[in-house]
Amino acid sequence: MSEHSGVSEAAPVFIPAKPDKATAARTYGIASGLERFRSAWKSYVLQSLLAGMTTLVILLALSLENSVVIAALGASAFIVFGRPFDLTARSRNVIGGHLLGFFVGSACCLLPQEPAFASLLSYALAVGLSVFIMVVLYMQHPPAAATALGVAVQGSSWEAFLAILTFTLVLSVVHFALKSRLRNLF
Repeated sequence: MSEHSGVSEAAPVFIPAKPDKATAARTYGIASGLERFRSAWKSYVLQSLLAGMTTLVILLALSLENSVVIAALGASAFIVFGRPFDLTARSRNVIGGHLLGFFVGSACCLLPQEPAFASLLSYALAVGLSVFIMVVLYMQHPPAAATALGVAVQGSSWEAFLAILTFTLVLSVVHFALKSRLRNLF
């Protein structure tokens, strides 16, 4: 608390220094990516296969009629198996983010869709609102914004909800079961 105002002061915010161009090129360049691959190629291959096989199992269980929502599955699989220790790969974020995206998209598809510009506004609102709520609730999962957009465009349905619930639960269970054997690939 400040002695003068009686109001507690916020903790200082840490803002990481932006790397210079030379450091960024060494860290994020193709050559450094190939070097990381050479040093851990087995993990890269196995985790990529795991992502593909898990996606196949999910797709076999789902109807391809939910293709707009299923597109977010690929991006979620990338995060869960490519960066398994990131905040965005946590089960809470994967399941919660996509369910939140579904409900926000469902609400936005109820907005007036005529004239055409109104539908574009509702689609944009679905993305913006889902991002806002995910960040506020500390449930960030970027592919969930695609879920919100897909539902806003395609419309809400029980089948879409079940598809989202199925793929998020399967990804989260596989992630949880194998996390001790996974590593961040980049």
